[in-house]
Amino acid sequence: MRPDLIIFDCDGVLIDSETIAATLIAKNLTTLGWPMTPQESMTHFLGMSIHDMEPLIESRLTRPLPQNWRRDIAASLLTALSEHVTLIPGAREMLERVTALGIPWRIASNSSDEELAAKFARTGLTHLTMGRAHSAASVIARGGRAKPAPDIFLAAAAAAAAAPQNCLVLEDSPLGVTGAVAAGMTCYGFAPHTTGAHLLKAGAIKILHNLHDFFGAPK
Repeated sequence: MRPDLIIFDCDGVLIDSETIAATLIAKNLTTLGWPMTPQESMTHFLGMSIHDMEPLIESRLTRPLPQNWRRDIAASLLTALSEHVTLIPGAREMLERVTALGIPWRIASNSSDEELAAKFARTGLTHLTMGRAHSAASVIARGGRAKPAPDIFLAAAAAAAAAPQNCLVLEDSPLGVTGAVAAGMTCYGFAPHTTGAHLLKAGAIKILHNLHDFFGAPK
């Protein structure tokens, strides 16, 4: 059945940014006293907002982070992402085809509005994504919560006047899958480099390994 709304995650689904962010965060935390590799950074923080990362890091360090840590790491991420991100293969074609088919779509991301804008500008997606992106920061500012809470998915559905049960979500992280399922939505997992078992465990009902396969998924 054709969905009333498709909701895409951004990082790892549309834009290849997670390695860049993981490398920067690993270097930062190693300097602060938590030795970490980029792969370990992805294991700990994949799909997580900076807002939710902060208390976890402080718990591990057993001390508060520097006063301006969140602001400074966000600024460093913004610079790195605006200079280095690339598109996931097939992302532009997928969005263009969904648009051409007349299926409403939105983006729901734990990134900030500033990070999303920088990534879209870098990859040439601004014209497609304008007015369609929902960030964790905007949801938190209204009293909501980032993924894995369902709030950002419900905000996207409400903005499109779509019933959650008629929404299809494409996610690459267990946090995102958990949030989509909690919102009452159908979720497909995107796992280009693994079996996707971790996404099935979180509640995804189908795994895609290539974005070009997306149009074989919704029925």
